[in-house]
Amino acid sequence: MATKIAVLSQKGGTGKTTAVRTLTDVLRLAGLRVLAVDLDPQGNLSDYFDADPQSDPTVGDVLAGRASAKQAVHDDLMPANLSLAEAELTLAGKMGRELTLRKALKKVDEPYDVVMIDCPPALGLLTVNALVAADYALLSSEAQYFALQGVEQALEVIELARDGLNPDLEWLGVFLNIADMRTVHSREAFDSLREHVGDKLFQQTIRPSIAYAGSAERAVSILQYRPDLGEDYLLLGDELLGRLGLKTARKQLKAHLPAPAAAAP
Repeated sequence: MATKIAVLSQKGGTGKTTAVRTLTDVLRLAGLRVLAVDLDPQGNLSDYFDADPQSDPTVGDVLAGRASAKQAVHDDLMPANLSLAEAELTLAGKMGRELTLRKALKKVDEPYDVVMIDCPPALGLLTVNALVAADYALLSSEAQYFALQGVEQALEVIELARDGLNPDLEWLGVFLNIADMRTVHSREAFDSLREHVGDKLFQQTIRPSIAYAGSAERAVSILQYRPDLGEDYLLLGDELLGRLGLKTARKQLKAHLPAPAAAAP
């Protein structure tokens, strides 16, 4: 069975969708077969992968019971659009609503090694569905003053999913996105998180850049669009594979990692 990772944040604007897109690319570089699932009604991940806007069916159809998960996979992506918001409303009135995505993905994960789930920037029913379906939760956080508060709120939802719904769910950790580590503010946010979550904080951070918007607009991975920025995600992906214990994939990714910086004389 595929390893399922739900990627979430407490709010929008943390670069979460870019992280899902780019980590998917990194894991594929490592030789893994990856399915990306867009669980955000805004459909930004689908746009980033240049999915056909008329793709049918979508993940919303799966959650509403109108299609199977297998039917909704298009080029290793399960896309989303605004119909997903309607599906969420439909889910709210169903018995066992938190288990819907979990049941659906069980029928589609066989060809894949990893399933990456891009959660909406809200800790609601869709996010709970992702966490109940997932083996691991991964948090994206901005390097700002309220980062710890956002992480704590997300952890509360993870605990809710664990409580009787998915007791085997593991928290992989949190990484800082849009983090300019040259600034005191970002370094203080990093240190504050490390003080509270310890080794659950990824060492690798992701630099801010307007180039990510250009990458998304052109539906081109940042690994190709700006390889210098892509190095951050290659290193984050390496750390992620280490936490997942995927040694063979990590070894294959090593050929793509940037060379270590030379030590100062």
